[in-house]
Amino acid sequence: MPLAMNREVFITCAVTGSGGTQDRSPHVPRSPKQIAESAIAAAKAGAAVVHCHVRDPETGKPRRDVSLYREVTERIRAADVDVVLNLTAGMGGDMVFGPAETPLPLQKAGTDMAGASERVEHVRQCLPEICTLDCGTMNFAEADYVMTNTPGMLRAMGSMMTELGVKPEIEAFDTGHLWFARQLVEEKVLKPDALVQLCMGVPWGAPDDLNTFMAMVNNVPKDWTFSAFSLGRNQMAYVAAAVLAGGNVRVGLEDNLWLDKGVLATNAQLVERAVTIIENLGARVIGPEEVRRKLGLTKRAPLAKAA
Repeated sequence: MPLAMNREVFITCAVTGSGGTQDRSPHVPRSPKQIAESAIAAAKAGAAVVHCHVRDPETGKPRRDVSLYREVTERIRAADVDVVLNLTAGMGGDMVFGPAETPLPLQKAGTDMAGASERVEHVRQCLPEICTLDCGTMNFAEADYVMTNTPGMLRAMGSMMTELGVKPEIEAFDTGHLWFARQLVEEKVLKPDALVQLCMGVPWGAPDDLNTFMAMVNNVPKDWTFSAFSLGRNQMAYVAAAVLAGGNVRVGLEDNLWLDKGVLATNAQLVERAVTIIENLGARVIGPEEVRRKLGLTKRAPLAKAA
């Protein structure tokens, strides 16, 4: 296929994630204040979009507490730098099974299943410009953990996001997830100008070899906008691969803790490295206002304080 390089690229910084990385690097933010400060630093370094999870401020373990999301949102919107806010909606679909011969009952540690409205409640209250929609169910490498997103759940959550005026970022971990996302567009659950994130190298989804990556890219409709990332040491290689394939890029501590061998990174440093790669390819890094025009987003006002 001919090279179709993207020459106007936006960077998403995935600030903290929900994986068990909080004790592996002092730079992984835990509290809403730390998450917001890291997101703001990433924006100043060149990220047009910040993708945020929240964590327990003491333990660093993932949480779905709406008040934590509200504080992160308030702090980012009050900052002296503009950035597009992208909140996860991936929490609340976690199933951890027992041993192979006795898989039920589900294990209490790690299992977190919630209804569609509960999974989207923080989106309803915070009204980010973008929120994620994990478009499928898959096994993860962590024990017998299954990320669960049934067709009915995805239709319900996608409809809520669309009705709220929040743009879903489709998270695609394999080609079948893109297939179902196209079905959601056909059913008018999602709008036709969809946004998708190609998630490469996440066990046990699509491996991050280039043949698989291009199979994913070739399954993205031409009128959609896509970004891509890979985990760990391949994160920066995928900055170049995504741009060369016509897409945008994602970096950040959710996906990779290292700047160089033996050197732990900050989010801002990872964004700075991505900016350098993009510009050295001859492309231009675009800012949040251009992203809003490109994706049809509306900048949100600061949240009203609760009575």
